[in-house]
Amino acid sequence: MTPELIVVGCSLGGMHALEKILKKLPQDCRVPIAVAQHRHRRSNEGLPAFLRRSTHMNVVDVEDKQWIEPGKVYLAPADYHLLVEKGEFNLSVDEVVRHSRPSVDVLFESAAEAYGPNLIGIVLTGANEDGAAGAQRIKQRGGTIIVQDPKTAQSPTMPEAVIATGVVDQILNLEGIAAFLADRCRVALTP
Repeated sequence: MTPELIVVGCSLGGMHALEKILKKLPQDCRVPIAVAQHRHRRSNEGLPAFLRRSTHMNVVDVEDKQWIEPGKVYLAPADYHLLVEKGEFNLSVDEVVRHSRPSVDVLFESAAEAYGPNLIGIVLTGANEDGAAGAQRIKQRGGTIIVQDPKTAQSPTMPEAVIATGVVDQILNLEGIAAFLADRCRVALTP
């Protein structure tokens, strides 16, 4: 399966988990990655710069109505939901979902509608159940769900909630997730 988009959800401990994964991706990875990391305006203003140090990919906070380009990592800005339409991101200040804005469920559910079987959803460390409903939607639309092994997560609640839904394709540590994504990037580059 050649993915058109990878969506990632994380919360507590997510910055360092993302750093470890992005560090392992090949320089020529062309699959765009969208991330909903629970973040607050004051605490994570430097998240794009922090992650840029770990990857050759361009890491940016999404702007409303921004086109999705290959080879970029897109972060949901603090206090905005990130929604996906085919080829485009939109931002929303709708009500918080599971005490979060950005919400992993909002990102995953909208991406599932836009990309169906050409979507990979990844749930990393986090302290609430955000992402479980979105993972179910991705699976219903034919996408792939990968979850960080809860034993390796700083906070196991998010991955455990997704595992409990029964829709997970693989449970991997961070190195395994990075290897899986690097392999998908190579598939995407094959003519």
